[in-house]
Amino acid sequence: MIISRTTILGASVAAVARAAQPGAVKPVAAPMRDLTWGQLNFLHTTDTHGWLGGHFQEPQYSADWGDYISFAHHMRHQADEQGSDLLLIDTGDRIEGNGLYDASVPKGLFQYGIYAEQDVDIICTGNHELYQPYSIDREHNTTVPNFKDKYVASNLDYVDPETGHQYPMAQRYRRFKTKNQGFDVIAMGFIFDFTGNAENSFVQRVEDTVKEGWFQDLIREKPDIFVVIGHVGLRMEEFEILFKAMRKENWHTPIAFFGGHAHVRDARKFDSLSFAMASGRYMETIGWMSIDGIKNKKEKEKDKGKDVTIEAVTPTFTRRYIDNNLYGMYHHTGRNESSFDTEHGKRVSKAIDRARQALNLDAKFGCAPQNYWMSRAEYPSKDNLYTLITDEIFPDVIVNEKRRDKPRVALMNTGGIRFDIFKGAFTRDTTYIVSPFISGFRYIPDVPYKVAQKVIDLLNSGGRILSTNGADVRFMAIPEQMYPTPSMMRMEKEDDPHLELRDVQKPLGNDDDDDDGDDDNPPLIGGYTTKDDLGDDGDDTVHKPLDFYMQPNAIQSEIAFPEDGSDPETVDVVFIDFIQPWIIPALQFSGGDYTEDDVQSYMDGTLTYKLSKWISENWKGEC
Repeated sequence: MIISRTTILGASVAAVARAAQPGAVKPVAAPMRDLTWGQLNFLHTTDTHGWLGGHFQEPQYSADWGDYISFAHHMRHQADEQGSDLLLIDTGDRIEGNGLYDASVPKGLFQYGIYAEQDVDIICTGNHELYQPYSIDREHNTTVPNFKDKYVASNLDYVDPETGHQYPMAQRYRRFKTKNQGFDVIAMGFIFDFTGNAENSFVQRVEDTVKEGWFQDLIREKPDIFVVIGHVGLRMEEFEILFKAMRKENWHTPIAFFGGHAHVRDARKFDSLSFAMASGRYMETIGWMSIDGIKNKKEKEKDKGKDVTIEAVTPTFTRRYIDNNLYGMYHHTGRNESSFDTEHGKRVSKAIDRARQALNLDAKFGCAPQNYWMSRAEYPSKDNLYTLITDEIFPDVIVNEKRRDKPRVALMNTGGIRFDIFKGAFTRDTTYIVSPFISGFRYIPDVPYKVAQKVIDLLNSGGRILSTNGADVRFMAIPEQMYPTPSMMRMEKEDDPHLELRDVQKPLGNDDDDDDGDDDNPPLIGGYTTKDDLGDDGDDTVHKPLDFYMQPNAIQSEIAFPEDGSDPETVDVVFIDFIQPWIIPALQFSGGDYTEDDVQSYMDGTLTYKLSKWISENWKGEC
């Protein structure tokens, strides 16, 4: 097996590395940590959100889905050569968040077929597949057939819109033997207790699922390993419920958990036999887990007549968070430009390029004058994307011509924005990357200002008050802030902004910002420096740390207020439709007697459309 160590990927590769998609920036050299192989190994993706073309403006994440297909092919070959096994996992949210999915009519016209080119061994659903009836239908009619018995839906049902008949979206579990080691694997696939799904789906609460007869029978089986995948954050209670239920009936079988949803790199140790990992977001990260010391059934049978018992065997888990770029892929496969690409991978990369051209994703709306950050800059500040929205964009676009002169507060949740804006071309693709949702604008007219002015504070600090009405304010924020880790809580206590995706930032190599580096010691590029339950060496690439600032749950613009600075008597309360379940109780707790019957449509057009229109009018010129 390979011993984990830190190495430098040399300048000889730098001369030939390229990005698969035309127009994407090239990767840059960086210090690398090797992978540790075990008997059973995993590659994990989650929350890809349509980013199958890779990141065009970020060199460390510029590989595409075709490159991942080539990478997985070579990694499977390595596993075969050394007699180990490799399984590919995906834990949902494959849609919404990139023009490759969102720009087509119907949505996902190209994305579903391109994604299915990867040979994934265990796959489940995310909440984004379930928001809209049509995406649920596509999941049921396209993704499930594409992956057949590899798709698992342990607590998700499909509801036939014509008959009302409810049945499992896919099989509740999968049991199979691995190719080389012959391990007996039982796999399950969950989604967290999601309640925002459309009517043609049903999500059963995990605490109810574990009481089901099939689940209770299954966890009493004695496989070599349980693999539990889920669109579940590692710090959410659903994995806790599953772990406790499984351990209650089965003390000694190893469990590998794979999570998602929180958009973070994270790893968690449940006990000496149970380990979990989450692998980031947006095809920035390919997760790697290895497990050594698993006893298969043949070994267990031999042990029956000996003093050694299987209970005494403790497997060894390792993890790596692989940056999605060709440098890392070359390094981990021992390949280079001439030997890395497979015919299959190249074919998929070309299909992505053709789809992007067909969707005109490179069409330019304008040119961003600077970088605007979601979480790398504090709110409010000139570099913060939410400040740009509240101070410049909303005052221009939140207009109902019949009520133009009426003072209004315009509110949206920070989770409605999904990515940073980089200096340079703002394209059709960028529009969907920053704002992929179909959110429209609603309002309640003529609300007393003494009531309306309290809403924003309640949205940002009234967690317990609003949650008693079933409106948990965490779900308004960016995913990275929903379920704080111990690392984040330490960061908040110390008021330290150096945190990336909830994990404490710590320089792990050359931390001199002004050092240009050389061939033997290249300068570090900014990126993830993750700290998890296993330590701070999980990232395969040594990065320079990035800042992370906590953002509010919601932001607000005050528009057409009296010029003399006085308070208006009444205002229109305008809001993105997604946050209506929070707006109504917030107004009620503020003293307003309002219900959903008082809500009206404010203007035509989605946030995405309004954003692109503002960009085209205000960021003109050449980049």
